[in-house]
Amino acid sequence: MASLPPDEATPTTILDAPFAAALGDRYLVYALSTITARSLPDLRDGLKPVHRRLLWAMRLLRLNPDQAYKKCARVVGDVIGKYHPHGDASVYDAMVRLAQDFALRVPLVDGQGNFGNIDGDNAAAMRYTEARLTDAAIRLMDGLDEESVPFRATYNGEEEEPEVFPGLFPNLLVNGASGIAVGMATSIPPHNPVEVVDAALHLLEQPDADEAAVLQFVTGPDFPTGGVLVESPASIAESYATGRGSFRLRARWAVEDQGRGTWTIVISEIPYQVLKGKLIEQLAALITEKKLPILADVADESDEQLRIVLTPRSRNVEADVLMESLFKLTDLEVRVPLNMNVLDHGRPGVLGLKAVIAKWLAHQREVLLARSRYRLGRIEARLEVLGGLLKAYLNLDEVIRIIREADDAKAELKAAFDLTDVQAEAILNMRLRSLRKLEEIEITRENKALTAEASELKALIASPEKQTARLAADLGTLRTAYGPTTALGRRRTSIAAAPQVRDVPIEAMIEKEPITVICSAKGWIRAMKGHSDLSSAEALKFKEGDGPAWAFHAQTTDRLVLAASDGRFYTLMPDRLPGGRGLGEPVRLMIDLAEGTDIVALFAHRPDGRLLLAASDGRGFQVDAGELLAETRKGRQVMSPRTGATLKVVRWIDAADDMVAVIGENRKLLVFPITELPQLQKGQGVALQKYKDGGMADARTFVMADGLTWPMGGGSGRMRTESDLTFWKGARASAGRMPPTGFPRDNRFTP
Repeated sequence: MASLPPDEATPTTILDAPFAAALGDRYLVYALSTITARSLPDLRDGLKPVHRRLLWAMRLLRLNPDQAYKKCARVVGDVIGKYHPHGDASVYDAMVRLAQDFALRVPLVDGQGNFGNIDGDNAAAMRYTEARLTDAAIRLMDGLDEESVPFRATYNGEEEEPEVFPGLFPNLLVNGASGIAVGMATSIPPHNPVEVVDAALHLLEQPDADEAAVLQFVTGPDFPTGGVLVESPASIAESYATGRGSFRLRARWAVEDQGRGTWTIVISEIPYQVLKGKLIEQLAALITEKKLPILADVADESDEQLRIVLTPRSRNVEADVLMESLFKLTDLEVRVPLNMNVLDHGRPGVLGLKAVIAKWLAHQREVLLARSRYRLGRIEARLEVLGGLLKAYLNLDEVIRIIREADDAKAELKAAFDLTDVQAEAILNMRLRSLRKLEEIEITRENKALTAEASELKALIASPEKQTARLAADLGTLRTAYGPTTALGRRRTSIAAAPQVRDVPIEAMIEKEPITVICSAKGWIRAMKGHSDLSSAEALKFKEGDGPAWAFHAQTTDRLVLAASDGRFYTLMPDRLPGGRGLGEPVRLMIDLAEGTDIVALFAHRPDGRLLLAASDGRGFQVDAGELLAETRKGRQVMSPRTGATLKVVRWIDAADDMVAVIGENRKLLVFPITELPQLQKGQGVALQKYKDGGMADARTFVMADGLTWPMGGGSGRMRTESDLTFWKGARASAGRMPPTGFPRDNRFTP
């Protein structure tokens, strides 16, 4: 087949590069684009590009606070057509957030129509909603017409847009920001505008002030939805100093007396960015699933003011206990992260609170100088014109003669009165009505005023002290507009002391009911309602080849402890066990029981008891029952048997027990005082009895005065007690002696 002629547009060279390097270079470009042009806010105006372009487009549409609203679709169309070539849905979502007073501390867009609500309902379509700028947005963009910040070409080169906004409004801290980039993220909570301005004024006066001085003014975040910040001052200080940390935010609640000893809890504020609808669902689920029996009902009585009413199950319930339970189980308490990762002149970095305010002030000083130079240039240009006009008024007749008779009036004027080209042009462009005496007086007055202003601007540009005074005056004006008595300046989030950690009783979480726990020899567990006859456990159904192993009474509020042969102890919650009608479920599905290990014991936990633990090699110790509880599926390693040994005995120790009895597989019995058995938290333990062959068969504790009791053989159910145990008494780790006549052949004590 004939070869096709080469396409002139096809590249004739192929670059040979390692795939990893080529991929890395391209991914780096993508990552930098995501970081700088999408996800992280600029330190100077606190905005991401999409928000900046939205406000810029609205400014060009003249959507000022005193103008009429315009459709959001018009704004979004301009933004995606001229500045931000992305999806209209994402741009509109960004615009909606700028208008939500429950999302932004000081909204930048004044929306008219349905812009969503705290319940989580979405905003109406952009063809139905209208918007205009707020006063804060105007302040943020103040100075754009005065060459105070650089501009750049838009993506298609047809328009220009500002790289950053110059206005004196601390938007980054006041409204906060959040975003996820490639390999980094940012999360800055909102703050009170008055507090931020006060901190900025303090840093203006004392640039070397430390972080502690700044925290005298910025006491913590101030969220649009209010709430109570429960964080220690030390934790807040550390978070602001490093720029990383988190804040615990709780709902605001109060108890309302309903009369006759009854009461309800009313929640008036919920944490920031928690949707009320989902929160109500969480509370309702606690009731329907019986996860919090002390809560009887939840009602949403909100109108313009948020009001969630919680009704307790009983008047005897403590309000603090109920709320502590809800704080743990629902989003009535959340952790708001702090990660002040911002773009500082295009470079990302995590900054502390003082550094953020100081760099913002440095930007405002640069803007002040740029605006002053721009204004000075405009004044000097105007003074040049006014100077020429004043010369014309002083020589009016000669000026008129030259204009009427000269062939090149402009050149003659410049030569006759020493005028610049601009001045001569201005004289030639004067109207006849401007020759009035009144106009001359007005020009003289304007010249005097502009000369004085130019002198002030030159002094301002040359003096850092004057710049500081000017910034302080402008910040004072901003503080007046957002004063602590205004709706936007009033602090909404209270700062409270970190609460004392309270152990919420398990009875508050689980409805207390009697149950019978049954576990088979192969580890299938279930819980029957009520306290059944334990003797009937043998009659229950089990899988073929399986049978009963443990059966005991408990309450749903108890904790069950399972001991494994490798010395690990696991905790089970009875309310989560399968019902007693079926065969149950394998306990291995509930805990991470190691392969090849057996279940040694299963019992209801008693917090004030002690237990005897003994391994098959005859080592053991006492342990407090509280040391057995585990928080995770992996359990807790309490006993660590030596190689080849396993945990064999787990027995409760009665408070009056004063002796330990141990019998080995060699059928030798040893009795020694319990005082020789140490109490440990975990470990291998000490030797209880010495063996030449075999290991330990059983161990228990008892009261010496009552003697040692064991069951007699033959299934008669009769018991035998040996009162005089002097013959078998010895020191711990002794070999022991043959047991009394009639001792069970299986070498087991009374269960």
